[in-house]
Amino acid sequence: MCCRFLLLQEHYRAILAALGIGAVADFISRYNIAPGSAIPVVRTRGGTRDEGLETVALRWGLTPAWAQNDEPVARLVNARAETLAAKPSFRDAFRSRRCVIPASGFYEWQTFGRTKKPWLFRRRDESPFGFAGLWESWRTPEGATIESCAVVTSEPNGVMRPIHHRMPVMLAPAQFATWLDSRNDTPAALADLLRPAPDETMSALAVGPHVSDVRHEGPECLALAGESSQFSLGL
Repeated sequence: MCCRFLLLQEHYRAILAALGIGAVADFISRYNIAPGSAIPVVRTRGGTRDEGLETVALRWGLTPAWAQNDEPVARLVNARAETLAAKPSFRDAFRSRRCVIPASGFYEWQTFGRTKKPWLFRRRDESPFGFAGLWESWRTPEGATIESCAVVTSEPNGVMRPIHHRMPVMLAPAQFATWLDSRNDTPAALADLLRPAPDETMSALAVGPHVSDVRHEGPECLALAGESSQFSLGL
């Protein structure tokens, strides 16, 4: 699964520049992004690749278009890759409302009895990537529109398996266009993307408990386990 991630300002700008999206919205590095918050995503403008790409802020926690309410307990943070095309909550979005969620890394917690140990996962070369995502539009009873999204998850790779039984689908920038192309609307067409990232492309670092508190959003979240919160990022 994926319930927290980080996105550095320079990585966000690099992704948008690589995609040819010129209007870069103001964004400050965030080190502990949690469900329920507004996050930047990249999607096709107007639902077709011919109209180009855009970046928008969507709420992380998808509410299906047919849902009766938008209560937090009903929001879907993750979507399993194995059932995207069949599950009513995601099948329409899978066909025509896919998005890329820029990221620099993500966190997962390993359980030891009553204790949970946080880990930071990122690309071994520390380059930016994107989560495969889905987005949806839900209309309130008052007629307002709420746009939201979910992160697609897969089986774990060898790096993740000792920590958790699920992981987010990580896309390299070269794979963004394929994921966003609305013509690729079947599981077979996207099967190569809906797989765990190769083990050799990822690193896992044990980080301190600071990140476990969702109220903490500063760079101290990256402090390695056992280190002082006063440290140099080197980023």
